[in-house]
Amino acid sequence: MMNSFIKIGIAFVLVLCVTACADKESPNYQFMPNMYEPVGYEAYQEVDFLPNGSEAMFPGGNTIPRGYIPYGLENTMEGKELSRLNISPLDSLMKETNLIKGKELYDIYCAICHGSKGDGQGTLVKREKILGVPNYADVARNISVGSVNHVIYYGLNSMGSHATQLNHEERWQVAEYVMKLKQDL
Repeated sequence: MMNSFIKIGIAFVLVLCVTACADKESPNYQFMPNMYEPVGYEAYQEVDFLPNGSEAMFPGGNTIPRGYIPYGLENTMEGKELSRLNISPLDSLMKETNLIKGKELYDIYCAICHGSKGDGQGTLVKREKILGVPNYADVARNISVGSVNHVIYYGLNSMGSHATQLNHEERWQVAEYVMKLKQDL
């Protein structure tokens, strides 16, 4: 019994000494300092431990990002004329679901200028913020689903490109919906 009191007493004295001697102003020893103090690297700086000598690598030549489908036609009038021959690659059995999704996307990205009916009377046109938005039913507007997709991808006149907002499938869905609007007008 006396032995255990001595052991407890020694442990108590050691704890008092450690707490009394500890410096309150400086932190204790860090076992894994990289977890507390991160080492920052510049993305393309020269480093010794990588085989190419750079922290990040540039993509290889002739590669495309995952999920990206190249368009294949140039942003020229010849490319636009060639696009008229393109047909929609979407599944024809899913026509109704493509039109529903196309309407949702059209209402988000297109209706503000082109109007919900495709008559060129969107909110911005009515407020006279932009002018000259065409009506899809105009006889002079010889559009096809391929040419609509081309215009969505590259833009035309004052309409900018929507290639970054809409992926490959969504562009075709909107193009199909535009053709439905043209038939309904």
